[in-house]
Formats: sequence, structure tokens, C-alpha cells
Amino acid sequence: MTDTQNDAIINPVKGKKAPNLGPVAVMVSSETDLRFISGLMNLEGNNFTNLAMSKLYTGDDDLGNFSAVGPLVGAPYAAILLEPLIAWGAQKIIFFGWCGAISHDIKIGDIIIPSGAVIDEGTSKHYNADESEIAKPSPHIVEKTKDALRKRDITFREGVIWSTDAIYRETREKVEDFQTKNVLAVDMELSALFTVGKFRNVEVGAVLVVSDELSTFKWNPGFKNERFKQSRVAVTEVIHSLCQAI
Repeated sequence: MTDTQNDAIINPVKGKKAPNLGPVAVMVSSETDLRFISGLMNLEGNNFTNLAMSKLYTGDDDLGNFSAVGPLVGAPYAAILLEPLIAWGAQKIIFFGWCGAISHDIKIGDIIIPSGAVIDEGTSKHYNADESEIAKPSPHIVEKTKDALRKRDITFREGVIWSTDAIYRETREKVEDFQTKNVLAVDMELSALFTVGKFRNVEVGAVLVVSDELSTFKWNPGFKNERFKQSRVAVTEVIHSLCQAI
């Protein structure tokens, strides 16, 4: 460990009652998606640990030892969950969340593989992030995720995401600026997750589904859109197979 990793007064540790986690963990923003993916991974039932305000499902199956945690929202809380996951044994983390379209080419229900995240949240700077740079995911997880989607003939887009804490300050000026920089969509967690992963020397990747659109500067919510629902189911199935591949 570097000195900067040892200088905190409070550090993530593995307590006596903490579960032993396998190398792969899935972080899921939505409770509905968490329940679905936990079922696919045979992690349903009462076999969970309370982790902050979320549930951490653990278990063993014939294909490996996985865990899944959620729901979660926002960069600070995402980091609060990621830290103990790493301390308890996770080394490869997949985040599954929702995002709002910024690009005119991105629509509700589209699936995005983030190649990076603009840092516009307050957590990353505490993990030595250069906020002028793009936070990056694990190249290995990105490639494996794309392979898993292609094997199922699922269309996806790849590109940069804007991560912000302030959903009520997504202004026209900011959206226009990010459109000129070819940013695809906006979320609340990714840049922090990628930054913490780099700081702790673990692999973090992500899959996002577009839940709403901001590209026309008028909010278009799509939370009840059928394509949005279908894409989420498809992504959970892909992540299940991905956990076995990475």
C-alpha cells in the first residue's frame, strides 16, 4: 500500500462477523434489478448482510462465489459500499445502473458500456483523482462485458459518461457543453467507483441502461417504458454470465 492509502483515521476493515466474499461482486443501483439479478445468481432469500442502508447477498453455486449489493444512489454512498466490498475480498466489481441520455443519438432503453466518466462529484478528489481527467474502468471488464453482449446479439453503445451529485443542477449550459465533447449520458456514481477502484487497485466496470432523456433540454422520463424494462432484464442476464467469465 502507498502512504496515501494508510493515512486515513478510519479504514475499511474486515470485522469478525463480516462475510468472506469471492472475487466478483455486483453493485446494483435499483432494488428491483437487485432482486432479479440475485435470483439469477442463486443469492435470493434471507442469506444477506445489512451493509449501510443496503443488502449484501452472498452465496456459493457451482459456477463460483459471487455477491450482489444494493440498492444505492450517488457517488458518496457508492464509495461507502465499495470500500467494505474490497476489504472483504472482492477484486472485480461490476456496477449496474441507470443513466440519462445527453447525446441526441442515445434513447430510452439503450445499453451503454462506459469507457470513462467525467468527474463532477465530490468523492473522487478524496481518492487522489485528477478532476481534469476522465476516470477509467477496468479494460479487462469492459472487453469481457462487450463480448458477453455480442454473444447474445444485444446492441450497445460505448462512450464517456458524466457523473454528478446534483441531479437538479443538470443545466442546459452543462448539457450543451458535454454534447460538444461527445458525452453520451449522465449518472451519479461511475466516476467515483472508477476512482476508488484505481485507488484500491481493484477492477471496476459498469453497464448502464438509459432511463430518461435530457438531450433536448426538456426532461423525458422513461421509467415505465417497455424497452427500458426489457433492456434491464437483458443486462441482468448478461451480468450473470459475465460473472463467470471474468
